[in-house]
Amino acid sequence: MKFIDLAKAKYLVAVVLMCTAGSSFAGSEAFKPGTQIKEFGKIASVDTAVAIPKNTKFKIVFDVATTGDAGTVNRKFDSLARFINMHVANGVKPENIDLALVVHGKATLDVQNAAAVEAKQLGENKNIPLLQSLLDNNVKIYLCGQSAAFYDVKTADLYPGVDMALSAMTANALLQQQGYTLNP
Repeated sequence: MKFIDLAKAKYLVAVVLMCTAGSSFAGSEAFKPGTQIKEFGKIASVDTAVAIPKNTKFKIVFDVATTGDAGTVNRKFDSLARFINMHVANGVKPENIDLALVVHGKATLDVQNAAAVEAKQLGENKNIPLLQSLLDNNVKIYLCGQSAAFYDVKTADLYPGVDMALSAMTANALLQQQGYTLNP
């Protein structure tokens, strides 16, 4: 069995401590409500040397195909609120943030109004307050018509402000032609 001498062990401990001294491992408690959308999109402060240029404008589409867990807000939808909150907190003007949400696949179920969800006995749509907050912050929301047909979702079933597109592919293509980039 090989042993490390005490001097080397102390040296290794000192190196590890120096390397981690400035690190912060705060975890989920570091995330706080933002100022733009207070109920959703919690953010953490980040010390960074890379500043966002003054007058930056964002035109981004978020493509979401997965539903949230039953009885919870769709985490992917919440990402739009987080994007808005963290950029406003770092000096981007709200009017310079132009986001779109393209919904398809199982996420189709997350953009239905309360009456449609109740009629289909799906429980409560916890996304409704978040959808309203996104719409209040000028987020455009599109539902894939092909997914809507598959899940038997009619235009009347949609939360007010959600638009039916021919397809998610069509919505994404048209938004890209308008200068939107796709959030990976």
